[in-house]
Amino acid sequence: MTVMWLPSYATRSERAVRLVVVSFAVAVLIFLIAPLFVVVPLSFSDDPFFTFPVPKYSLRWYRDFFGNERWISGVVNSSITAVLTTIFATVLGTTAALGLARPDFPWRRPVMALLISPMIIPVVIVAVGGYLFFGRLGLTDTRLGLVLAHTALATPFVVITVTATLSTYDTNLTRAGLSLGAPPIAVFFRITLPLILPGVVSGAIFAFATSFDEVVVALFLTGAEQRTLPVQMFAGIRDQINPTIMAAASILLALSIVSFVVASWLGGRGRRGS
Repeated sequence: MTVMWLPSYATRSERAVRLVVVSFAVAVLIFLIAPLFVVVPLSFSDDPFFTFPVPKYSLRWYRDFFGNERWISGVVNSSITAVLTTIFATVLGTTAALGLARPDFPWRRPVMALLISPMIIPVVIVAVGGYLFFGRLGLTDTRLGLVLAHTALATPFVVITVTATLSTYDTNLTRAGLSLGAPPIAVFFRITLPLILPGVVSGAIFAFATSFDEVVVALFLTGAEQRTLPVQMFAGIRDQINPTIMAAASILLALSIVSFVVASWLGGRGRRGS
């Protein structure tokens, strides 16, 4: 039986080296992600304190999560903010990627570096700058201010994913549509968008996850009415440690895993389609 990553033509020493490398990579991966999954059994604990191993399992903290108005309000605020952020970031990021993909676009690299700078700059700097900027506009403690700030953080993910998809896009298809008399808008929606849709959807998923999980900017820009789920979790850790936080963390972890799986599937589908 031949394993996929051990080709039949490999020598015994090559197979041994590959086996050691793969085993080491798997061990490092488990070491990195294992602490993340500790919150899952703790969220099913019946103990009011953080006790591991779990002495008794129950759904006590999930019932508390879904029955508490503060937690549900945080979920609703995070969902609304993330959806609006996803819409704005997807439109802006896709438009920017299409412009950067044009061969006659000037200063492509500096503009690209400027667009992805929110991914490089520490989030706390973005939060302080956003607080000072939106404070002058009267947008602090408003959902609009939080959505605009999250859009700035999420747009680079859309730009990167759509740009990667456009790297395999055949521009002759666009020229063919234009030469046949179709307007540019029709060419985009009937030719370009269906072909780059996996990249657009992947970027939208990353934008949604970025906004839903973000806490630092939300701490600076939200008030009591706009408190998101991560902010509620932070407040719970600061004010009173409650195992309900583990239930919220498990839900966020599940959401992140689903987002990653869907984005990976769409990325693979896009590569196969190209």
